Amino acid sequence: MKELWNKYKDAIPYLFFGVLTTVVNYAAFALLWRMMGMNSQIANAIAYLISVIFAYITNKLWVFDSHTTTWKAFFQEMGSFFLFRGGSWIIDQGTMFIGMILLHGNGFIVKLVANVVVVLLNYVFSKFIIFRKRD
Repeated sequence: MKELWNKYKDAIPYLFFGVLTTVVNYAAFALLWRMMGMNSQIANAIAYLISVIFAYITNKLWVFDSHTTTWKAFFQEMGSFFLFRGGSWIIDQGTMFIGMILLHGNGFIVKLVANVVVVLLNYVFSKFIIFRKRD
């Protein structure tokens, strides 16, 4: 069991917090879109921003255990995180636009599909670029 934990010590907490981030994103989207009547694209963008802030905190502290020693390193890491999440937001927003607006799909199902794609993509960005161990 310990060998499995050591092998997947980044992936397991990432999946746990990735699910929580997805819940935050999904709940914020539902609240803004369905309950408040906001345009789906605007609701998606705001929900994504909220979930990215949540993801940065959880990824930094509990997933990748990142400790920056200078303000410069902290802002470089944070800037990199938000830059890559901006890229994945474009994929998320595009998926939502195609699925909901062009194909008239169910917003909640399209959102779920978009979230799965984005969580996988963001893991690769975070593990190998943003929070990689530096010498």
